[in-house]
Amino acid sequence: MANMVKSFRVSDLQTLLASMGRSKSGLKQDLVGRALRLVQTEYSPELLKNVRQLYESRFPKTSGWLAARRPEGVPVAYSPISSSPTASQGTDYLNGISKPLTAPAVEVNMVPLSFYQTLETLLPPTELIPQNNDKLQDSQCIFELTPNQADQIRNASELRPGIRSIQVVLRICYSDSIGVEEDQYPPNIAVKVNQSYCHVPGYYPSNKPGVEPRRPCRPINITPWLHLSSVTNRVTITWGNFGKRYSLAVYLVRAFTAADLFNQLKLCSVESAERCRERIQDKLRFDPESEIATTGLRVSLICPLVKMRLGVPCRVLTCAHLQCFDAVFFLQMNEKKPTWTCPVCDKPAPFELLTIDGLCSEILKLTGEDIEEIEYLTDGSWRPIRDEKEKERERERSKTPEYSVVDICSPEANGHSPAHSSTSLTGRPGSSSSGMAGVTGAPAAGGVVVDLTLDSSSEEEGGGAGGDSEDTEDSADSPAPKRGRYNYDKDLVTAY
Repeated sequence: MANMVKSFRVSDLQTLLASMGRSKSGLKQDLVGRALRLVQTEYSPELLKNVRQLYESRFPKTSGWLAARRPEGVPVAYSPISSSPTASQGTDYLNGISKPLTAPAVEVNMVPLSFYQTLETLLPPTELIPQNNDKLQDSQCIFELTPNQADQIRNASELRPGIRSIQVVLRICYSDSIGVEEDQYPPNIAVKVNQSYCHVPGYYPSNKPGVEPRRPCRPINITPWLHLSSVTNRVTITWGNFGKRYSLAVYLVRAFTAADLFNQLKLCSVESAERCRERIQDKLRFDPESEIATTGLRVSLICPLVKMRLGVPCRVLTCAHLQCFDAVFFLQMNEKKPTWTCPVCDKPAPFELLTIDGLCSEILKLTGEDIEEIEYLTDGSWRPIRDEKEKERERERSKTPEYSVVDICSPEANGHSPAHSSTSLTGRPGSSSSGMAGVTGAPAAGGVVVDLTLDSSSEEEGGGAGGDSEDTEDSADSPAPKRGRYNYDKDLVTAY
């Protein structure tokens, strides 16, 4: 069985892992290793059956039904989707699909989508079969709308300008017979409806270096290009033939918006506060076999998606954590790029398993914007974490030494009188008559008063600390003192 698994393609490995409830994401080497471990650890009849079915579809005993595997020159026995409706004579057409002569029993089941409700199947899943060895293939299908279906589309309300709530959509997926298939476009896809090309979703740009951009594979809305009458509609699909098998289907659906799903969620899936408390008590119940006793669980009131305070707290029923995320933002993000993955634990989070947390909703109403975290206790009650954060801030403040701020511009800060009242050479009131030109006597505080506004030439003329005293004695008769280089009076400051 291990050799069978090693011969599988990526699509076969994904189908096998999905059928056994395993993750099907990753590179081929990761998928092979995961499948081999599955074979070694879980050998069951169901697994054996799935592996054999995939292996027989990969290497059939009689390849007469597989047109893509036929050698050149061998005629094709049938064409599920014909590239030309008149190419094969004697075939029986149903909605543009030729009746296969020896068609394989392949039933493709497409995964249901939360934003679409299937009303009618206009064309069941049918395989795209290449007609030659060219890399680009053109396949056609035709169908007609009944008067009732056309009226439904005409009378439908508008979701957005130009987009109706009732649509005809084209879906393409891998042709695998096990499990359900997600939408998957073939390479180089182009869709033409009644000779007009319709819009196909493009690629998402990638910000990471070395990572290829990804294309969102979702249903293609072909409604604007259809004939809403009894006229036959013709759809032509151009696709790349690189060895993989694809199937297409056409459905009449009702499309929903994120607001519609949110209204459904509020009406149908709200978990009461009492049930939430019981869930908390069960999670925190003492286990005698466990060596660690849990007395509380901290839960953030900030949404992990947008890093903002929760508006409508939402959880997944199958997730083990109590952390919630915002339901509105979650639905809006999946409307733009459907992933349906829990933002807390990265597990699948389909819309059917979402529920609104009633207890967390009450907590958000009772707490202020400043509380960002709470703790659930063993009895189902809760308490805010704000007090502990404030205590931590106070501890940090107490560890930081406090220094008094001294205004050095204030003369009283160092115990001395203002500079303009100190000894100077200006002869103003309050100046000492025995002051010298350079350095005066010590003030009351024991410091040395130095005139820092004197330039070097003035100091040389004054003779430093031992200057002539005659200039100071007859200061009344002497002319005004010489100013420095700046246009203000010389003041004295204290130097230590």
